[in-house]
Amino acid sequence: MQWAEPLGSLLAMVVLGIAPFASTTLIGVLLLACAAYWILLTLSDDADVGSGITPLHFLVLLYWGIAVVATALSPVRGAAIEGLSKLTLYGLLFFLLARVLRSSRLRSILITVYLLTALMVSIFGLRQWFFGADALATWVDPESTLAGTTRVYSFLGNPNLLAGYLIPAVIFSAAAVFAWKRWIPKALAVIMWLANSTCLVLTFSRGGWIGFMLSCFCLLILLIHWFSIHLPRFWRTWALPILLGIAVVVVGLAVIAVAPLRDRVMSMFSGREDSSNNFRINVWMAVIEMIKDRPILGIGPGNDAFNRVYPQYQQTGYTALSAYSIFLEVAVETGIIGLACFIWLVLTAFSQGWNQLQQLRQTGNREGFWLMASLATMTGMLAHGLVDTVWYRPQISTLWWLMLAIVSSFYHKPSEDARDFPGALGVVPKSEL
Repeated sequence: MQWAEPLGSLLAMVVLGIAPFASTTLIGVLLLACAAYWILLTLSDDADVGSGITPLHFLVLLYWGIAVVATALSPVRGAAIEGLSKLTLYGLLFFLLARVLRSSRLRSILITVYLLTALMVSIFGLRQWFFGADALATWVDPESTLAGTTRVYSFLGNPNLLAGYLIPAVIFSAAAVFAWKRWIPKALAVIMWLANSTCLVLTFSRGGWIGFMLSCFCLLILLIHWFSIHLPRFWRTWALPILLGIAVVVVGLAVIAVAPLRDRVMSMFSGREDSSNNFRINVWMAVIEMIKDRPILGIGPGNDAFNRVYPQYQQTGYTALSAYSIFLEVAVETGIIGLACFIWLVLTAFSQGWNQLQQLRQTGNREGFWLMASLATMTGMLAHGLVDTVWYRPQISTLWWLMLAIVSSFYHKPSEDARDFPGALGVVPKSEL
């Protein structure tokens, strides 16, 4: 049992380390191993019943229970059972991560593994930009000015999926600049941030850009709040407006100066004139009709259930594998009840994370930077998910559950931090006095 958490974190590291390079089948096998290990660990542990349980655990369990009922009442029960099995694996992954990440050392190691993996993904994506890459699907309207532009996809095979994968990498590499103590790791974090940010921009994923900008904005606010107790009165008031103004000017100049970037941004506001916009609007309209027909508990979880029911509602020529909006997807799968539970889960995560951040801020604990990165990443992933459904790929879904687990791991965290980092909370062992 003394190796329980390290072994669990090793399993999680394998999942995060191979996710961009492996098939969904292999990832599923590893998730099954994580689930089996958590069950074995829970049955073997003699710790107090309920230790480590947080409000997020209850809400995840509640959402899973709603999905079970939705599966039982689904018009395509067989397909929904497969979706429920996937949701169960993700839920058990969350339970395992929430337990092992209570150790600040294991948390830092796991985040480092993800960042190093993401760096390899970004480097290969940048190589595609410089040397070219074949488009594996029609990602750009052939009649637009971007028809000949390379959209990088690295090992993930899809630029939108790559953008979703890199949003956490951008934010956590920025947080690592502050969280890591020595100058060499800080320099590596800067390199990671530059590579990840550049690669994300070169995906030309508009949803990814929205998530990127909003998550960076959120992280900037949290960082200013974190350091504000050390700033003079002037900078407490004006630091955020000045930095945001500089960011807006830089982004504006980039959009004006770089033609492909300008065209891609302008296409966001072109309505149905853009083929991608028009496709999503038609899918959303069909999904809304699906929700109207089964508003309470939906059709059951999973993309297989969606693919069985959607053809009955789709407009001619607009086949889709998902709802292209995470909120519509949750509503169509588990109904209004499931959507309400999902929103409750998200709001609780932000509330719990904010409360814990205030305690870490007062004590100057560096672990707070990882918590800020998790909250900012969740904001960006939700923004990206508003117009896309890349969450339902395991490479992205595992990262969402990782963010929730990091937030959950800080619940009742201060005393544990004092053991891991004696000086972090102002607690100095007697031997050092």
